[in-house]
Amino acid sequence: MDLRRFSVKAALLASALATAGMAAGAGPAMASEAAYKPYAGTRLVVNFPAHPHYTAVRKVLPEFTRQTGIQVEVDQLEFLKMREKQTLELTKARGDYDLISYVVFSKADYVFADQLENLARYFMNPKLADPAYDAEDLIDGYVQNIGVAGGKKGYLPGPTGSLFGVPFGAETSVLFYRKDIFEKHKLTPPQTYTEFLDLACKIPQLEPGMGGVAMRAASGHHAAHAFLLHLAPLGGRIFDDQWNPIVNNEQGVAAARALKTMIDCGVKGSQVFGPAEAAASFAQGTSAMFLDSTVYAAGFENPANSKVVGKVGWVKHPAGVRRGSQTGGFGIAIPKNAKNKEAAFLLMQWLTSKEADLKIALEGGNPSRFSTHANAALNAKFPYSAAFGEALKDADPDWRPIIPPWGKINADLGTTLSKVLTENADIKASLDGVATRTRAEMQAAGYYTWRK
Repeated sequence: MDLRRFSVKAALLASALATAGMAAGAGPAMASEAAYKPYAGTRLVVNFPAHPHYTAVRKVLPEFTRQTGIQVEVDQLEFLKMREKQTLELTKARGDYDLISYVVFSKADYVFADQLENLARYFMNPKLADPAYDAEDLIDGYVQNIGVAGGKKGYLPGPTGSLFGVPFGAETSVLFYRKDIFEKHKLTPPQTYTEFLDLACKIPQLEPGMGGVAMRAASGHHAAHAFLLHLAPLGGRIFDDQWNPIVNNEQGVAAARALKTMIDCGVKGSQVFGPAEAAASFAQGTSAMFLDSTVYAAGFENPANSKVVGKVGWVKHPAGVRRGSQTGGFGIAIPKNAKNKEAAFLLMQWLTSKEADLKIALEGGNPSRFSTHANAALNAKFPYSAAFGEALKDADPDWRPIIPPWGKINADLGTTLSKVLTENADIKASLDGVATRTRAEMQAAGYYTWRK
């Protein structure tokens, strides 16, 4: 199936109709003059996380004001504080925010609580929807994972799905490796999990004191995240199609075993690494590989923080029984209780347009579009961009379930796996316990109501 064609039909809904149905020949400049004039002088308040992508966004935002006359005030907070603030703001009759950034797993909570605007009526409005927006160019896995709700499984595209947000600061997983170490020992970057696991434990033998691979593993959501990174490519899922927990099946055990092997062959303290510590290990030269998000690439080429500048290679997330890299990160949405919804939509549309997406990427942000990853100027500045664009073809929007009970299940999974990594708890017994507790959570949430 052509996922790009499918995502436009099933996920973007009215966006695709608006893009196709606008009057031909209405160029962006002519459209913007008429579209923005009624909102000139409006002051929008937006809520963004303290994150490299949004640091890049702030450098580009003044251009939006120059073009439109719309003022933008940014409330930028550390992620957890941002989430706490949004929890309060979204419950008010009239909130302070016109546009918010949200991490992907908040999508289920916000949509289920009816706190986000369905974007269909904005993309259907010819006074607001830019005919040059080109929704088909948005990265499908990101749109499906971050923006769509109400379709298949409740959080994926399908005939009943709607668009509630647009990817903005989204990420996928890739494998970073030390080119100099691999060349020194005539090693080939791994393409499969068999090769990956072999190298993870072989490199410490070849380079005493160096870990094979650094990755997040700290107790809680970091350990769960690391497990999920391996679960999808190794053919596993948290649930089957009937919401039965299958995290403890053969594929789940293999994923946990893979994670433990990598941590055991990592540098001392790997079992308590968060993503920042794992990235620092790679940047400081104490680990030969790093499996995590594309967002870390720019930092590895920054001599102020990295000792491996010019020595980093990138390959796709290794394949198990299939390819399946993560989809995650942030999107942007309009709160139901926003004061200036139409102006907020114009900002959302502008920020995720082809022109702005490229400008933000050139400042170090994460592209949301296929065309941006392929842009020659971007690849001249950041040579990894094209490689990441190729990796996105394997992005799996269903690598973790984005459902309201997931927060509790994820926390339990992470805490349990931490005991596997730090206390050598039995893998199968540990995952059996997660499966039992997960079934109880799903039962309480009503997922088995319609069973005979």
